[in-house]
Amino acid sequence: MSHITLHQLKVFESVARHLSYTRAAEELFLTQPTVSLQIKQLENLAALPLFEQMGKRIYLTEAGQELYQYSRAIAQLIADMELALDELKGLERGKLNISVVSTANYFAPHLLAKFCQRYQGITVSLNVSNRENILRQLADNLTDLAIMGQPPDGLDIVSESFMENPLVIIAPPDHPLCGQQKIPVKRLAQEVFLVREPGSGTRNAMERFFTEQQITINRGMETDTSEAIKQAVQAGMGLGIMSRHTIELELITNRLKILDVQGFPIMRHWHIVHRKNKRFSNVAKTFKEFLLKEAPELIP
Repeated sequence: MSHITLHQLKVFESVARHLSYTRAAEELFLTQPTVSLQIKQLENLAALPLFEQMGKRIYLTEAGQELYQYSRAIAQLIADMELALDELKGLERGKLNISVVSTANYFAPHLLAKFCQRYQGITVSLNVSNRENILRQLADNLTDLAIMGQPPDGLDIVSESFMENPLVIIAPPDHPLCGQQKIPVKRLAQEVFLVREPGSGTRNAMERFFTEQQITINRGMETDTSEAIKQAVQAGMGLGIMSRHTIELELITNRLKILDVQGFPIMRHWHIVHRKNKRFSNVAKTFKEFLLKEAPELIP
C-alpha cells in the first residue's frame, strides 16, 4: 500500500462518489480505460476488490467503503493545504473554484472575466451542471461557491441573493400571441409548454405559479438544457419559460419573442451559495463580495 499515489486516490474517490467509471472520467478529463486501469492498479496494491458489479451498476465493497473514507479525508487535507498556501499569496495568485447551474452560465463567464481582469494572477475552475449535481457538490464540499436560482432546503448552507432573475414566457416570432398585450393567464392552458427536468429551479417556479393560478398546462418535450428549449421553441414545438438572462442573443436577432402575459415576469433572484462553515480563500471571499456589490450593475 505504500506505493499508492495521490492520483490513484483521486481517481478512486471520483469513481466511488459517482459509482460510475464514465462520470468519473468526465469529471477528471480522463478516458474511461485510463480510469479503469487506475482502479485495477489500486486493487492490486490493496490486494482486495474495491468495487463489485451487479447488473449494470457498481457498488463499493467493504474494503472500498473504508478506502473511500480515507480518500475523502486525504482530499480535504490537500484542499486545506492549497487554501493555506493561497492565503499566503493573497490576491496576486490563487484559485477560485466555482460551480454554476447551466442557466447561470449565460452571464457567469462575463462576471468572471471582469473579476479576472481586476485580479490577473488568479485562475478559475468553472463547473457548469444542473441543479442536482451542484447540490451534490455542495454537500460533498467540492466547490467554494455556487450560483443558482433557487437555494436548497435542508443543507447546512448560506445563501445570499445578488441579482434579479426574471422568468419570462418565450415564443417563436410568428406565434399568434406575439404582439398581444396583457394576455390572460388562462389563455396559456391552450398552449404546449416545453419544460426543464424535474428538480430544476425554473421548472419548480413554473409549476408553483400555475398551481397558484389553478391552471393545468399541456407539457411537451422535457429536457435538461436551456439551449434545447430555445431551439425547440424556435422550431415551433411550443412555448417555454426561461430566465431573461438566457435569451439576449435570440431577442436581438429576432429568433424569439417575449409574450406579454399577466403575472409575468415571475421575479426570482440569483443566489451565491456556500457551505455554512466553509473556510474561504482570499480569492473566494473577494469574489463573493464582488458579486454582491457589483453584479447588478454589470449584468443588465
